[in-house]
Amino acid sequence: MTRRLAEVAQKVGVSEATVSRVLNGKPGVSEATRAAVLTALDVLGYERPTQLRGERARLVGLVLPELQNPIFPAFADVVGNALAQQGFTPVLCTRTAGGVSEAEYVELLLQQHVSGVVFAGGQFAQADASHEHYLRLTNRKLPAVLVNAAVEDLAFPVVACDDAVAAEQALGHLLSLGHTRVGMVLGPPDHMPSRRKQAAFLAHAARAGVEIPDDAIQHTMFSLEGGHAAAAKLLGQDITGIVCASDPQALGAIRAVRRKGLTVPGDVSVVGYDDSAFMNCIDPPLTTVRQPIEAMGRAAVELLVNQIEGAAVSTEELLFEPELVVRGSTAPARP
Repeated sequence: MTRRLAEVAQKVGVSEATVSRVLNGKPGVSEATRAAVLTALDVLGYERPTQLRGERARLVGLVLPELQNPIFPAFADVVGNALAQQGFTPVLCTRTAGGVSEAEYVELLLQQHVSGVVFAGGQFAQADASHEHYLRLTNRKLPAVLVNAAVEDLAFPVVACDDAVAAEQALGHLLSLGHTRVGMVLGPPDHMPSRRKQAAFLAHAARAGVEIPDDAIQHTMFSLEGGHAAAAKLLGQDITGIVCASDPQALGAIRAVRRKGLTVPGDVSVVGYDDSAFMNCIDPPLTTVRQPIEAMGRAAVELLVNQIEGAAVSTEELLFEPELVVRGSTAPARP
């Protein structure tokens, strides 16, 4: 605190006592000096005191990787409602190919003096991505919460679905149906939730005495096209059961099965992940592992608000239990 007072005082050319009066909202300071002190705080990278941020202090950034996957609009809806109940307004930031990057969104949010940020499915989950903008938030002591498995050494609370349990549920379901030639479609190799799912998938298969060849694990993008391409490779290995790391990937896998002249679930069973909107309305309805989005979103907001209010918050990961939802895209393996 003393160092901050000295740096701001030197920058503006006033006494530390004057800076202290501004920061504590005391009278006896001209509006011009008050504005200069607050500007110096911004320039030097210090966070303004909450009472001096005006209405902007009630803004919270919500940074999402995309909106095409239905799970992210659903999450935004939960978080937005929970924030509104706490008197905050979400600022939605969605990354697009060739558009504003996550790091650039962080800069924009800092310029708006937001009270905190919720990240879902961001670069914090990619081991090979840049994480410098998260360190910038840490240096500014700005509250943030990460939703999804994160890389190590990021000092933020993390809310995540238990990826290991999700993989075990999906594979266990296929094994119970008699499938022994099973494969998996995951996200990029550096994606932390995909790494967790893969490790649990292989460990569960080993315990069951089922061999999983290296090429039965395919890495791709979280999209219908990615799922289609990855599943096409698996079908060349006579795979009869496919576990996917997202519902869009599972839809792509179903399309790949049909393009090959096969049927779901008659020839190949497919399991998705998320239980996003309308997965019970497709043909056949998708068997999937449901993330508890409502509970996770509300937990993320609670952790964020506690930080904003100055409460001590653990950075230990908060794991939520997924739920297998069995529908029509899985069936017993043919003899």
